[in-house]
Amino acid sequence: MSSTEEESEIPIPCVLITSCDGGFKEEELIKQILSSKAIPEPIKREETVAWYPWTINNKYYTADVRLCVVPSTFQMSSEIAQSMQAFIAYFDSTVKDGLEKLHPWIPVVEDLAPEVLILVCDRVCENGVTRHEAQQWCLSHGFELVELNPQELPDEDDDFPESTGVKRIVQALNANVWTSVEMKDGHNQGFGLMSSLVAARHNNPRSCQDPQSSSLPIEGSRVSEETNHTETSANTETQGDTVVDEMTDLDIRELANLTAGDADVDNFERLFTKLKEMKDKASSLPHEERKVHAEKVAKAFWTAIGGDDDEIDGLSSGEES
Repeated sequence: MSSTEEESEIPIPCVLITSCDGGFKEEELIKQILSSKAIPEPIKREETVAWYPWTINNKYYTADVRLCVVPSTFQMSSEIAQSMQAFIAYFDSTVKDGLEKLHPWIPVVEDLAPEVLILVCDRVCENGVTRHEAQQWCLSHGFELVELNPQELPDEDDDFPESTGVKRIVQALNANVWTSVEMKDGHNQGFGLMSSLVAARHNNPRSCQDPQSSSLPIEGSRVSEETNHTETSANTETQGDTVVDEMTDLDIRELANLTAGDADVDNFERLFTKLKEMKDKASSLPHEERKVHAEKVAKAFWTAIGGDDDEIDGLSSGEES
């Protein structure tokens, strides 16, 4: 293969993983992501930089990616820069200046604009970097904060519990639109715009926007945190089943149209805005009604995109719809 052909190929996307904590090695996080007790053999190693293989395999698609260990900005190369689509940084939250050690990476991240940006620590610390400080840093730089061992776990009774720890990291990576994606049979209709989006995002990197807004929806994943939709929630008071059902029906139709619509970035962003609006509406319902409402929406949406009723016959809370 000639050098010209090699340069024209799209590189296998990578997740850049770095640790700013001398007591925590990047390979430890890789083992957790891979759910492996031992670190696999790297595909390639250049001094302190190593590339580890990972195949993301979920119900919607498969994608080959590389988990790339880069200890500092001094080890950055054009190869890594061209393939980086996610950035995960671990920091020491037990010391006051833990976040300051991330400063050299900010220009790199801003320049390359990877779709997934995750800030990781063991857990926030009142005597080191507090939750408020970490969240403010994340808001300023477009990251998501993930604690591997959070002190406070989500409420088990919550209808939409948030994932935590490495599970949330894997979830976010599964939700990304990777350039190496291969859709599985049977899921092309619901996410038919994905292949075109992959090409569009590879050739036209996103401008400054919420990093979560470009993600592929997966089960349990969060859509755009800290987003304020006061206009939507202001008019969602219960005004009778008929009114609620009519509004929900309109939402479902719009959602189905967006899902099967043209494969462009604007359409993709509207899809996620609509998902967030529908979630806000559901959150205004009384606790005992949310599950029933969620089931109705799921069934109606599945039907709207041409799904087979037989596949969702088991989806029921036991209450009459």
